[in-house]
Amino acid sequence: MSKKLYTGINIQWPISRDIISGKKTIETRTYPLPEKYLNEEMVLIETPGKNGKFKARMLAVIKFTKSFKYSSKKVFYEDRSRHLVTENSPWAWNEKPKWGWEIEIIQIFKKSKPLSKRKGIVYTKDINI
Repeated sequence: MSKKLYTGINIQWPISRDIISGKKTIETRTYPLPEKYLNEEMVLIETPGKNGKFKARMLAVIKFTKSFKYSSKKVFYEDRSRHLVTENSPWAWNEKPKWGWEIEIIQIFKKSKPLSKRKGIVYTKDINI
């Protein structure tokens, strides 16, 4: 019996922890979620960013159930309780439009799992968990 292979999405620590705790329910980016990833189960790959002292690792299986464009900076910050991005954040609203990707958590691993392949810039393909 073959195991399911997943696509991974890189999300920096500590944002990754806000997602698996359920505090952050919207991931924000400056582009829409590619349609082929809508409602696809994906592995959340926690990357260390500038402050983490660890190697990229797998934390959970999630899926993005909706991708939508924020109509304005005002509307974006009115949704702060779901995406947790503040005006002082490196991911704050700037001249580029912002998109929200609604997150559904499918499974949180009891322990993080090492990433057995080199992490990609945006997506890692064919991950076996």
